[in-house]
Amino acid sequence: MKRFFFLAAAAVACCCACNQSEVAVSSLNTDPAAWAPAGEHIRTRWAADVDPANAHPEYPRPQMVRADWKSLNGLWEYSITPKEQESWQGADGQILVPFAVESSLSGVGKTVTADESLWYRTTFTVPKNWKKKNIKINFDAVDWASEVYLNGSLVGRHTGGYTAFSYDLTPFLTQGEQELVVKVTDATDDNLQPRGKQVSEPRGIWYTAVTGIWQSVWLEPVSAASIADYQVSSDIKAGTITLNVAVCDSQSDDEVAVELLDGAEGYDTSLPSKKVIAKAAGAPGKDIIVKVDDVHTWSPDSPYLYGLKITLKRGRKTLDCVQAYTAMRSITADSDAAGFKRMKLNGEPLFQYGPLDQGWWPDGLYTAPTDEALLYDLQMTREYGFNMIRKHIKVEPSRWFYHCDRLGILVWQDMPSFAAHAGREDWDYSHGYDAGNDYPATAEAKANYYKEWKEIMNQVKKFQCVVVWVPFNEAWGQFDTKEAVDFTYRTDNTRLVNMSSGGNWVSGKVGDLLDSHHYPNPDINIWDPEMVVVLGEYGGIGLPVEGHLWNTDKNWGYVTLEDTDAVTSRYEQFAKEMIPFVKKGVSAAVYTQTTDVEGEVNGLMTYDRAVNKLDVKRVNAANTEVIKAMNSAE
Repeated sequence: MKRFFFLAAAAVACCCACNQSEVAVSSLNTDPAAWAPAGEHIRTRWAADVDPANAHPEYPRPQMVRADWKSLNGLWEYSITPKEQESWQGADGQILVPFAVESSLSGVGKTVTADESLWYRTTFTVPKNWKKKNIKINFDAVDWASEVYLNGSLVGRHTGGYTAFSYDLTPFLTQGEQELVVKVTDATDDNLQPRGKQVSEPRGIWYTAVTGIWQSVWLEPVSAASIADYQVSSDIKAGTITLNVAVCDSQSDDEVAVELLDGAEGYDTSLPSKKVIAKAAGAPGKDIIVKVDDVHTWSPDSPYLYGLKITLKRGRKTLDCVQAYTAMRSITADSDAAGFKRMKLNGEPLFQYGPLDQGWWPDGLYTAPTDEALLYDLQMTREYGFNMIRKHIKVEPSRWFYHCDRLGILVWQDMPSFAAHAGREDWDYSHGYDAGNDYPATAEAKANYYKEWKEIMNQVKKFQCVVVWVPFNEAWGQFDTKEAVDFTYRTDNTRLVNMSSGGNWVSGKVGDLLDSHHYPNPDINIWDPEMVVVLGEYGGIGLPVEGHLWNTDKNWGYVTLEDTDAVTSRYEQFAKEMIPFVKKGVSAAVYTQTTDVEGEVNGLMTYDRAVNKLDVKRVNAANTEVIKAMNSAE
């Protein structure tokens, strides 16, 4: 079947070439020639492509593209100070943004404790052709608590390590050079904040902490009245796409115009002549419904993407314009002819099969060295024959979801946990309904959880590849499960909800999925005909590959074998064992995992992505048979 792609040239807006403006960024006390990766751990081949003068240069926000912008990625000054220090006092050295201070590619490779602050400083000048605009700064992710200062004045504070935030810098600008300072504190596992697999003392399944800026920082000029955000959903039966566009400083006579663009040849924003197939308009903050006469649905076999052009108008004047894209697809949970509750994509049963994807890198930790590296993991996921990824207690940059959209990869998005069972003697979780125990979460921990989970969902739900929300992993920090699931539905009711992947299960209608974990072979701990039954984790077949290890010793897998043929054969055996489960009603399975991570050597690839540890063609064939088994069960 022909496959449709939204091409990688998504750095364009409103039919104009998207060029980074000439914003002068001062060299400060930094020297590109003196920058080098830190530490002696293994690195990926893309580390050699990292250039301090051009770090992650791609347009960071492919779902809301404007024509004019400027990256602030590059070498900044940094210092690590006692937590109570209240202002910038001078540099310890230079750091490469957007790589966390603990990472090799930051050029620093140092740990920041709960009793310390990490400071950043850079300078820039605003281009003359931006003078009549508001200057907006975007931080795509900073872990965990940040304070942003411009020219000595506090611009704003933010908490949460996984979502983007922005500030209007205009009231704080001065003539000439602008001084930007960022203060970050991050208690990691010394505080009940969402942090996923990060710990202060890495071991086993727990990895090196990540502190500070770990996604792109960038400037853009906007009008006072401008598009702040939008949300989009589709109804394939009705043939409609619904948008709701939020606008800053709107007036009663403002209008939002929406154009839907044909994606039949692969939607490419660099081509202004793309065919407009539908139009609609409406008021800011109100639903705008676009009627689509000939619906092309999105699926892994045919990831068809429509272009969107969203324009804010006041009378005949255009105030703002962004380029975007979307897809038409549905995800439901319905009974099949045999009475099994199945996940259905576009009304048809589809076995969702994919790896547990941790999203860690030996050189960048949370941050891929380059966009090409970020894309490579997804391309290999498809090469291995998977159609889904469970993004495991981490949230990726927008460009990762964009690549999933265009490659046709379904995504289950986890909420990063704020606690784990490690070290808790009273911890328990059950293989049955209404057993186990809730984590004793404090009011502050719950507030952190709900704040960030809502921000995560609102940020990534534009990407139609996301089909399942996972509010809890196992029983790690799991509390008030029904309330958390209801909160998830209230925030977004267009996806399915996996109440707790492998954790404590609540009886009754709590979420859509009933998710077991079982290592190493596939097995199901709990069945319920009223729920979609899935195997949220299994596998973990280990193979240490000398020369490609993070640790010289203490490497492990759930089972460790001696070579590629043995690991592939065991994988094929597990795949054959999966087929009867599929025919008995299981709707999805997640294999651990995409790559090795630090001391874990149970990846399909080594941590440095240099070696495919399994035979790709044999795994692809095995996966194809498992996915096909659902059709034969109908």
